[in-house]
Amino acid sequence: MVAFDLGDWARDAIGGSVLLAMPVALLAGLVSFFSPCVLPLLPGYLSYASGLSVTEVQEGGRRGRVLAGTALFVLGFAIVFVSGGVLFGTLGTTLMTWRTQLNVIGGVLAIVLGLVFAGWVPFASRTVRLNLRPRVGLAAAPLLGIVFALGWTPCIGPALQVVLTLALNEATALRGAVLALCYALGLGLPFLIAGFAFDRMAGTVEFVRRHHRGLQVTGGVMMIAVGVLLITGGWDVLMAELRQWASAFGTVI
Repeated sequence: MVAFDLGDWARDAIGGSVLLAMPVALLAGLVSFFSPCVLPLLPGYLSYASGLSVTEVQEGGRRGRVLAGTALFVLGFAIVFVSGGVLFGTLGTTLMTWRTQLNVIGGVLAIVLGLVFAGWVPFASRTVRLNLRPRVGLAAAPLLGIVFALGWTPCIGPALQVVLTLALNEATALRGAVLALCYALGLGLPFLIAGFAFDRMAGTVEFVRRHHRGLQVTGGVMMIAVGVLLITGGWDVLMAELRQWASAFGTVI
């Protein structure tokens, strides 16, 4: 009976349409990591989260402490993002009557935010952030993550908003949480890799930093594509195709 309930929960969390939305959310988080307000400041984030100097972080001598602080930092912003996913998923349940209209509104918003993220709307590209600076160290690392999640707007906001729009479209709190968690993983895993081996990936970070403009444009185009699919109904068609594909598989005993 417990296994059956767990299976039902899993199907509700990742079944059907959410399977297609999950990689989109994961990619959106990865795109956010390569944004100008994250990657260029990566040593500073690791320094604040671990309570070490930037030099100590770059030398890699206290890898365990850096990784612990980074994990707590990621946990802080993941809590904020997942809470937002739950809220938007719950709202989707309430607003299902206006699903078509909400898809159009969400699609338009995704296109606008994609244009902003790609840098094609210059006057909207200013980064707004909170000036709160918590005390450094492991104990403050989750708070730093929360401040990061709330304060870096609209720098990571466009990609996150696309994920929240998909959560609204899924119309359940659980699926909204799953999509937001995928976004947090996409953003958080590169942080964790950097925390574990920043001294070894410094060259990679520098290479990506030099090409961040192309990554921004790619991320913006991805958001615009999702917006077009929502407006035209293509997203629902893809969801229907995925459900039909999944239904072809039998239960393994």
